Amino acid sequence: MLNVPSQSFPGPSSQQRAASGGRSKVPLKQGRSLMDWIRLTKSGKDLTGMQGRLIEVTEEELKKHNKKDDCWICIRGYVYNVSPYMEYHPGGEEELMRAAGADGTDLFDQVHRWVNYESMLKECLVGRMAVKLTALKDYREERRVLNGLLPKRPATDAPAMESPSSPSYDWFQTDSSVTIVIYTKQKDISLESIIIDHQDGSFRAETIMKDYSYLIHIGLSHEVQEDFSVRVVENVGKIEIILKKRENTSWKSLGHPLEMHLSFIPRKDRGLYYRKCQLVSKAVVTPDTRLFCVALPPCTHLQVQAGHHVYLKLTIAGTEIVKPYTPVSDSLVSEFKEPVLPNNKYIYFLIKIYPSGLFTPELDRLEIGDFVSVSSPEGSFKISKLQELEDLFLLAAGTGFTPMVKILNYALTNVPSLRKIKLMFFNKTEDDIIWRRQLEKLAFDNESTCFGMEWQTGTHFTSSSL
Repeated sequence: MLNVPSQSFPGPSSQQRAASGGRSKVPLKQGRSLMDWIRLTKSGKDLTGMQGRLIEVTEEELKKHNKKDDCWICIRGYVYNVSPYMEYHPGGEEELMRAAGADGTDLFDQVHRWVNYESMLKECLVGRMAVKLTALKDYREERRVLNGLLPKRPATDAPAMESPSSPSYDWFQTDSSVTIVIYTKQKDISLESIIIDHQDGSFRAETIMKDYSYLIHIGLSHEVQEDFSVRVVENVGKIEIILKKRENTSWKSLGHPLEMHLSFIPRKDRGLYYRKCQLVSKAVVTPDTRLFCVALPPCTHLQVQAGHHVYLKLTIAGTEIVKPYTPVSDSLVSEFKEPVLPNNKYIYFLIKIYPSGLFTPELDRLEIGDFVSVSSPEGSFKISKLQELEDLFLLAAGTGFTPMVKILNYALTNVPSLRKIKLMFFNKTEDDIIWRRQLEKLAFDNESTCFGMEWQTGTHFTSSSL
């Protein structure tokens, strides 16, 4: 599964750009695109230099391979010869060399841990580490930028992440239903905190608590119906999941544990979970922008909170390609499209199509009824930061506007202390202003909140501030 770098990610207003002075992205030579790399990996050429052999690599051996034309990097215990990939890396050769001959796991996680490097570098695999490496600190202590992300400070310079109390769960049944109760011991739990997937007898419920993830993963002992309900008691942090039995019979047990059942770990250590979602509609918003609507599987509960995103995954030329996108709030979709489908079962994406790109043209070619894989939500934005604000100033450009929609809607409806909200929106031309009429109506409807907008189009600047 490959990351698809593009000029649109990170978005101009994303935390990744805000954390740095700009993206560390270099122009690639002709014939060094992502598609060219995919073709090379499928050419049968020996990219490891090992003639098909896999070896056990010692720490001493790894350190020897620290040059541009002989560069080995260890990621999570596996060693890859990344020399053939040097000219294809959008962050440049210099960035890869920062982990040359060393364990690059921490550096990789700081930049894009969601990328499936096993697929991306599978033809570059040299072997497995003989001993577990301790990540070198030299590249962690440098305050340099890699692909738009500023590396985290060393753990010794930062306060330890406080772990919430470990959750627990129980279950009980009636003749017709089974109720699973999760006791989070947290008071800031909402419906967006719980992600549920039930398929082929496998029941998976992930609860997000601050920076931690609690997982219930069970093979159910009996069949249940597709329809289920979720209820959150916020003041006590309790989640109730009610499953409907297919047969009115007494269960002797809930089921048997599956992988990672009852694990309670930092979210960054939990791999992304994908489910296949069906495309149900596609509409033109601007000449190069589409509004996609996908339906979640019937046995899935997933809601994306403000400031968070998901990853879309497609198989292109036999390789899994993945890109991050922020779902669009139906608060503006309702002004554009009728009828609007309920957001607890459908997700909207506003996506710019790049004709010369690899991922978005393929996405645009999907027909109604086709499938695209959607990950569980990710993100570090804390909605609590908005609670006591008096003034909110939002900057966005093009489809980078999408993260702002939910934040804007949440602020207008849930932050009573706000006196003024201003959105400055940058676009190439006036025709490219996404949902201009809807935003102006939103400003008019919230005149008492002093919500205003300013448009920057090309070299011209106009104001719709109220």
